[in-house]
Amino acid sequence: MPEKIIIGNAELWHGDCREVLPLLPTCDLILTDPPYGIGHKHSGIAKGKWDKANARPIFGDNSEFDPRPFFAGKDVIMFGGDHFARHLPPGGVFHVWDKECGRTNRFDSFSDAEIFWTSFACKRRVIRYMWKGLQVENPMQDQERFHPTQKPVYVMMQIAAMRPQASLVCDPFMGSGTTGIACANLGKAFTGIEIDRKYFDIACERIERAQAQGQLFAPEIAPPPVQERMALEACI
Repeated sequence: MPEKIIIGNAELWHGDCREVLPLLPTCDLILTDPPYGIGHKHSGIAKGKWDKANARPIFGDNSEFDPRPFFAGKDVIMFGGDHFARHLPPGGVFHVWDKECGRTNRFDSFSDAEIFWTSFACKRRVIRYMWKGLQVENPMQDQERFHPTQKPVYVMMQIAAMRPQASLVCDPFMGSGTTGIACANLGKAFTGIEIDRKYFDIACERIERAQAQGQLFAPEIAPPPVQERMALEACI
């Protein structure tokens, strides 16, 4: 039986999104990083930062992902669209999150970039933010890793801001709650669903902290730290 928790303007559900979504009102935007069938298992976190219990397979990632049930006339932004492109409708756009690997070792096991897809036509975007193993753009903000496919808050804020008119954002595969934190920082209402109890509890705690801090970056999104951005520009 699905469980609902309300934290500020965030509605968080523990359960299977296939069961929960029919219970919810229509949202303005679905923004999510679904399990898209690569059987992902993560073992690349440095010793002391990640334990074996956290490295278990992600629910639903052992089979091909079908995004079609999530469209239903809504604006949709999804990571991993290149893995299930044959199921995507025409008219969308692929975008890139560049992990700034030019500033790190390019011959390690981490991907240089990730692809995300928007269901709506818009200018193609490249979001640049370092996130490569232990090399991160903002160590003070990005030091905690809770989920194998966790995204930086700054990246999710940039993506959510691509639809500024979306006042209610839904993430059916919430994971550790980064999309909800991004929405809290942008002043957007959020609905999140997560099937894994451990990650659901983590998401609740993280989003509660973000809600307590209030809207941090309104109406503009704060850039990465000045010192690090200046160092990058000096190398260009």
